[in-house]
Amino acid sequence: MAKGEQEITQIGNGVNFKGDISGKSDVRVAGNVVGSVVIEGEIIIERQGYVEGEIKSNSAVIAGSIKGNIECSEKLILESSSKFVGNIKTKQLIIQEGALFQGNCQMGAISQAQPKDK
Repeated sequence: MAKGEQEITQIGNGVNFKGDISGKSDVRVAGNVVGSVVIEGEIIIERQGYVEGEIKSNSAVIAGSIKGNIECSEKLILESSSKFVGNIKTKQLIIQEGALFQGNCQMGAISQAQPKDK
């Protein structure tokens, strides 16, 4: 990997993953994840992606579906195609027209996400 390139972990369309994900790289989900996702980078849930579980990251862009709570230390974007059921904690929230959000939201400075040590 060239200097300055960001590593991205991908869960592809049609892939079903059950378990917890933690780490420092960005994560892109186009398949289904059941379990917690705790990363220091950005999580991107593609339009066809689905996560059922807790999410903690620095930032997130959601175009797919989430059932569970999310905590972002910086920014969370719910795109127009997103469907989110759960609670949000974030510094900055952007909800595009058409997005579905059912739950509670707490905004303000929060500590940075830390992956679990194993």
